[in-house]
Amino acid sequence: MKRKWFSLSKISIALLATVMLLAACGSAGEQPAPSADPAQAASGTAESAVGGKSADPSPDSAETVVFTDSAGREVEIPKHIERIAPSGSLAQIVLFSLAPDKLVGLSGKWSDEAGAYLDDKYLQLPVFGQFYGSGDLNMEALAAAKPQLIIDIGEKKDGIAEDLDALQEQLGIPVIFVEATLKTMAGSYNTLGEVLGMPDEAKVLADYCDEVYTNTVETMEKIGDHKVKVLYSLGDTGTNIIAKGSFHAEILDLLGDNVAILDNPSSKGSGNEVSLEQIVQWDPDVIFFAPQSIYGSVASDGTWKQMKAIRDGNYFEVPGAPYSWMGSPPSVNRYIGMIWLSQTLYPDVFNYDLRAEVNRFYKLFYHSGDLTDEQYKTLTQNAIKS
Repeated sequence: MKRKWFSLSKISIALLATVMLLAACGSAGEQPAPSADPAQAASGTAESAVGGKSADPSPDSAETVVFTDSAGREVEIPKHIERIAPSGSLAQIVLFSLAPDKLVGLSGKWSDEAGAYLDDKYLQLPVFGQFYGSGDLNMEALAAAKPQLIIDIGEKKDGIAEDLDALQEQLGIPVIFVEATLKTMAGSYNTLGEVLGMPDEAKVLADYCDEVYTNTVETMEKIGDHKVKVLYSLGDTGTNIIAKGSFHAEILDLLGDNVAILDNPSSKGSGNEVSLEQIVQWDPDVIFFAPQSIYGSVASDGTWKQMKAIRDGNYFEVPGAPYSWMGSPPSVNRYIGMIWLSQTLYPDVFNYDLRAEVNRFYKLFYHSGDLTDEQYKTLTQNAIKS
């Protein structure tokens, strides 16, 4: 029996070898499938970061690329991104304008007026809070929403690299920073377009920002030193102001002679608090009041009436839906603010059709339909002279 088993075994081995040989011959003209490198599949490669040679995987692939952010940090991020979260309100507006359907949540609630301009599905997104600003970020809720990437956008603050490294380590989610100012916003959009796989959509928004900023700067160069003296007033008493040189004063400083010159301009959106007597002493030609401030009461206030801007009716309330045109936060919402301020301060120099420009901006950046006459009237009721 033992000898018989051995003979059958030899026959089986011979048959197996023959089958394997035939299979090899049959596939001789085919290219072998490349074997996957586990390390490459998990973390991507430098080659992937510059375009790579591998075919694009599905959006939920673990393939990654290395992105160098505006803080100089090299961050490994997914190559295909479908779920993002903003770190703060400035980032929220920019990301909403470019990729609203990729947002898994918000850094702050929309204003009560936002419902008139935004699709309902965006109003229902969960709120995680802010990393900077109010500093109320709910990390557990953010992590539970499973964003592939958290994006911070705006001013390059001191220590931002260390701050974002710590946040990234704590959450286990990649965090990047993209610097964005009035001057650099177009480039910021293009960068985000590459990161999010939306270069064409980003270019449309970038071109708009470049167009408005360039036209404003070139026209203001012609005006030169003949800028109108302006002040931006906030708060319940109107005595918080946005000082010259602060990040929040970019469009005010560009378009006007900001009379609020202080030694230590605040970097906060609430600005610096000063006395009403100081504002009287500055006596600006034009005063802009923040949305929902004291615009409606200054005409009957004896102290405010000492200022020529109030006496002459040269004061305005900044439109604030869904975001202030002047800032708060100082994001892309300021571009429609640039157009409005230009037309308000220098009507003989700038020649915008404000109604058309507002409609254009809201469609591009807030994904609204065409604004109705009633919506436009509500937005600008205290912002333009009748």
